[in-house]
Amino acid sequence: MSLHDDAVLVLKDHQGQDELRQVYLDHLAAHPDGLWKACGAGHVTASALVVDPSRGRALLTLHKKLRMWLQMGGHCEPGDGTLARAALREATEESGIDGLTLPPGGPVRLDRHHTPCAWHLDVQYAAVAPAGAVKAISDESLDLRWFPYAEVADVADESVVRLLEATLARV
Repeated sequence: MSLHDDAVLVLKDHQGQDELRQVYLDHLAAHPDGLWKACGAGHVTASALVVDPSRGRALLTLHKKLRMWLQMGGHCEPGDGTLARAALREATEESGIDGLTLPPGGPVRLDRHHTPCAWHLDVQYAAVAPAGAVKAISDESLDLRWFPYAEVADVADESVVRLLEATLARV
């Protein structure tokens, strides 16, 4: 199965956000290259909010280009195979944490936002950090920091707060 086919199946199975989900499906139907950064009409991206439920905290990255506290994530790559693998790859690369796991049930949210490169149709997952996880900042970040759940709204925008709420409902 191709990444495109996987994305369509994941989106068809996603519960809630029906109108936005249909925007994603229409985009993929109209753009066979709709998962790739080269698609100027926008592209599907994958992200994951890394959480440590045992310590009640979320890991956010201060994005180098956007200069905002965000979850880990970004563009799909040909070797990803599935949106879940893309989200897990991005979360692992940007957090430096090995052994992250995605809880069952697929993505927790969808979020469409404009970036300097194009519209991102982000498929957002939750990622659980293993006990004793040690973070390591990547080249894509200015900073990488754990925040208690209650402090996320103090540093991040509403989209990250909604993602945290959806994540906590899942884990």
